[in-house]
Amino acid sequence: MAEEDIPGCPGQGGPAPQMFDGNELSTIHHVIGIVSGKGGVGKSLVCGMLACELSRAGKRVGILDADVTGPSIPKMFGVTSAELRTLGNIILPPITEGGIKLMSTNLILEHEDDPVIWRGPVIAGAIRQFWTDVSWGEIDYLLVDMPPGTGDVPLTVFQSLPVDGVVVVSSPQDLVQMVVGKAVKMAQMMEVPVLGLVENMSYVQCPDCGRKIEAFGPSKLEETAATYGIAALDQLPVDHTIAAACDSGNAETSLPAGALTKAVAAVCALEGQEA
Repeated sequence: MAEEDIPGCPGQGGPAPQMFDGNELSTIHHVIGIVSGKGGVGKSLVCGMLACELSRAGKRVGILDADVTGPSIPKMFGVTSAELRTLGNIILPPITEGGIKLMSTNLILEHEDDPVIWRGPVIAGAIRQFWTDVSWGEIDYLLVDMPPGTGDVPLTVFQSLPVDGVVVVSSPQDLVQMVVGKAVKMAQMMEVPVLGLVENMSYVQCPDCGRKIEAFGPSKLEETAATYGIAALDQLPVDHTIAAACDSGNAETSLPAGALTKAVAAVCALEGQEA
């Protein structure tokens, strides 16, 4: 249900949402949202892995961590607030060893485990600042790691940033299939193309015989993608080496290559489609 469908909703009759202004120090060719209908499916992991894969392919990449109250991107890449710089009113985002630029609320907190207890308008203001006041330079793809669900932040991103498409992240459980539909339908309502679906935690691979064990039940990737008319992209396993790479801050050097080939292809297909 959209705001215009809710009797007495304060959003009715208000001014149309405005796109956030950019700045002359940033040239961003494509904005890609990484979304999920619910938490706990590994959306930030997919965002980080996709950024690494695009960077390995020679693309200039940035990550805007819009999961304001639950940011995890800096930890994955071993980046701390000490690496954030400013130049007047302009924020200079930290750059990883592999050249990925990052901006996250965890980079402006005194301690990385400080809670972010902000209401919706303040969170929306942070997203605006990460777009308007950050010197992103010229990058091919800005990945926006969104919080789960269809609340304030996804709405702000869809309405105020020039999003070219979204990648939806799910896991094999039946419940997740339903909430994938919410994410897909929100993107469609916002007239943002859905590039496809990535299923995380699809299987565990036996280290001895290589057999794939479906620990959370049979894969729902093809079924869910067909249900909502979107592309079935990649499946990611439950793999302790992936978790270890993220926990140690070595995402760029330790995450496996070639795990998101279809997602990378779907994103790179946008090249040449700039307005």
